[in-house]
Amino acid sequence: MSGHFEPLPGGGAAVALDDVEISIIRSLAVQLLELIGPGPAENAPEDPLAELFAEGPSEPPSDPVLRRLFPDAYGDPDSEPVSPGEADELRAHSAEFRRFTENDLRARKRENALAVIRTLDALTSVSREGGVLKLSRGECEQWLGALNDLRLAIGSRLEVADEDDTDELYRLPDEDPRKPMVMAYLWLGGLQETLVTTLMP
Repeated sequence: MSGHFEPLPGGGAAVALDDVEISIIRSLAVQLLELIGPGPAENAPEDPLAELFAEGPSEPPSDPVLRRLFPDAYGDPDSEPVSPGEADELRAHSAEFRRFTENDLRARKRENALAVIRTLDALTSVSREGGVLKLSRGECEQWLGALNDLRLAIGSRLEVADEDDTDELYRLPDEDPRKPMVMAYLWLGGLQETLVTTLMP
């Protein structure tokens, strides 16, 4: 079971992780949480109902990783062959969509990352040396979301535009400073792929 997820009877999945692997995934999940930022509830709103009607930002994030995690819904008009008028219209539609969806999307990504941390902490509370992580179906879906976000974040830092760019990553020399990040990116991809496979009917 080492290094990949396998299905559990009755649903869910399991993977054997050692203490180093647990530490890496947990650290990345914590960094992802810090990048996404605190939720409205953590900012202590005076009216709990206000959160339901709170509007999110209308402008895309300046950080390229956050732009990858929270892309414009209608594409990037600066990279599309459209007229200036069409570009303005796309920006307006994207801004409106972002205003009403980004807070929820951030909350979902935050909860997925927290689920990863909680399940890993539960595993390490039993054994400091790692062990077999067993996930319910719901936890699997949260892990899938978090693994996808982690790969998007790392891929953005590595300037990976699509999966075809990974061929070059395999050929990086060991002394390249990007090598540890590349290894994490590829390893998380393997975890993600085997987790998807276990959840297929």
